[in-house]
Amino acid sequence: MLIDTDPGVDDALALLMAFNDPRHEVVGLTVAAGNVGLHHTLANALKLCEVAGVEVPVFPGCTTPLLHAAEDAGYVHGNDGFGDTGYTPSGRNAEDEHAALAILRLSHQHAGRLLLVALGPLTNVALALKLDPTLPERVARLVVMGGAVNGRGNTSAVAEFNIGFDPEAAHIVFEAFGRFDLADWEATLAHGLSHHDVDRWLACGSPRARFYDSISAKTRQWAGDTRGDRWHSADALAMAYALEPDGATEVAERPVAVELSGSLARGATIVDWQRREGRPDNARILLRYDQERFQRLVADALAAQ
Repeated sequence: MLIDTDPGVDDALALLMAFNDPRHEVVGLTVAAGNVGLHHTLANALKLCEVAGVEVPVFPGCTTPLLHAAEDAGYVHGNDGFGDTGYTPSGRNAEDEHAALAILRLSHQHAGRLLLVALGPLTNVALALKLDPTLPERVARLVVMGGAVNGRGNTSAVAEFNIGFDPEAAHIVFEAFGRFDLADWEATLAHGLSHHDVDRWLACGSPRARFYDSISAKTRQWAGDTRGDRWHSADALAMAYALEPDGATEVAERPVAVELSGSLARGATIVDWQRREGRPDNARILLRYDQERFQRLVADALAAQ
């Protein structure tokens, strides 16, 4: 498994889930700017590896979207992406190799077996595709967290954050891969975690739970104030779908494209639900996932069970 990420509180939970799964070897983290700037997302990825006690190479990637500047989500995750807790930085170092080059090298090294999980803006993956358009031939499965398949966005009226942050990158990736799995924001809204359960898991006292409790406190409080009694972790749901795809109880295969222009709809994921345009299905969209299994994966990642 190769994880492209922009940690980010929800990325952190997804990474803990991946590190906790003995069936998958995490061969690298490729890091981009997104939730916050690259300086922070890179430091956060290194720190999380340290907290989890895993030796996974971390590759720095793109500092900006491909074409247009975009606002980050520091108001949700904290200005440093990890709740502004002032954690002691990791003593580990990032690799010298750029993330896009690492994606290509690892795709050759693990050709036909690589599970690529994209949890952030797709800038690194798009750049890798521009360097080598044959990348999809070597990826066994691509799982993307992104989009709002019915236009219920979280960063604009219609756009979800990861796609809205770099729509051009998402367009490149969606056009290049003939088939990918998509866990979108609307699926996230349908699979909330109760604050009571999350608080109980985080109280278990494990090092992972203590660290995650600290970095996620600001985000969970914000979610409680704005979204009610359930907390939503988009990247955790996408990771559950990546780790245990048979937990999906309802999926829909449809053509998905990205809107690149327009004053209101830039960054929207356009799903041709009726297949009116005759384009081939390229996305397997997650609609429902076994909630009990999802919650078990999260609790296990925090060593709460």
